[in-house]
Amino acid sequence: PTVIMSFLNGTSFTPASFILNGIPGLEEVHLWISLPLCTMYSIALTGNFGLIYLIHTEASLHKPMYIFLALLSFTDVLMCTSTVPNTLCIFWFNLKVIDFKACLVQMFFVHTFTGMESGVLMLMALDRFVAICYPLRYATILTNVVIAKAGLLTFLRSVMLIIPFTFLTKGLPYCRGNIIPHTYCDHMSVAKISCGNVQVNAIYGLMVAILIGGFDILCITISYTMILRAVVNLSSADARQKAFSTCTAHICAIVITYVPAFFTFFTHRFGGHTIPSHIHIIMANLYLLMPPTMNPIVYGVKTKQIR
Repeated sequence: PTVIMSFLNGTSFTPASFILNGIPGLEEVHLWISLPLCTMYSIALTGNFGLIYLIHTEASLHKPMYIFLALLSFTDVLMCTSTVPNTLCIFWFNLKVIDFKACLVQMFFVHTFTGMESGVLMLMALDRFVAICYPLRYATILTNVVIAKAGLLTFLRSVMLIIPFTFLTKGLPYCRGNIIPHTYCDHMSVAKISCGNVQVNAIYGLMVAILIGGFDILCITISYTMILRAVVNLSSADARQKAFSTCTAHICAIVITYVPAFFTFFTHRFGGHTIPSHIHIIMANLYLLMPPTMNPIVYGVKTKQIR
């Protein structure tokens, strides 16, 4: 027995692969669930690539606001593509096995691009703040070099904060099995099937949520508070309406992104026993798919230049 225990303690319990179980309890309707997912994904790809092409080819859209929008569209495409094709393979072809390293890679991309999404929305809020509060200096403040540096820093922030997730998850022992009750490799969904101590993972996940989501929401809130003050002080009603109209699409994008994100984050940590697991998983998929689907539609309807 001593020899056996010594052998077990020295074993890493790292599986060669995981099994993504889709949506437990709803296996019989996987095909039906896949139809709206596939439709939304098709709309997301068409809409976002259309926006990127339009902004690239139309000289009048070569302005900071639209460059940030193109960056948001590019992030949206990568974010939903990191999970949806894999989810559809599970639903359509029952291809549930994913290599351990591939699972870690998917986890890295999912969380990196969600962090990038939040960061780009924050940059777009700062863009509106400069445009409305400092209109005469707008072109000199937000130059192409500044935009490129801001986008690069936002990406590097996500990468540097998400890399530890992969190492923390890789180091866990998985002696409870390798079945993940989810459609993709989410950090806490993978960590929860470990038989090791995942407290560090949970604490670090909360820290990242605060450093990315909390910081970005604070910046967005401050920006729109300053925008509101500046707009209220405008003497012309037409000027106030015009200023507000330039922000409506961005405000819609913020709501579409953060409402499902908050639901997923808080229910994952505080509502685990009261909310059914299939609701968690469906919302986790919508959280990654709804912004890419809706953002091109919102900006197409609300932005006169794009329309």
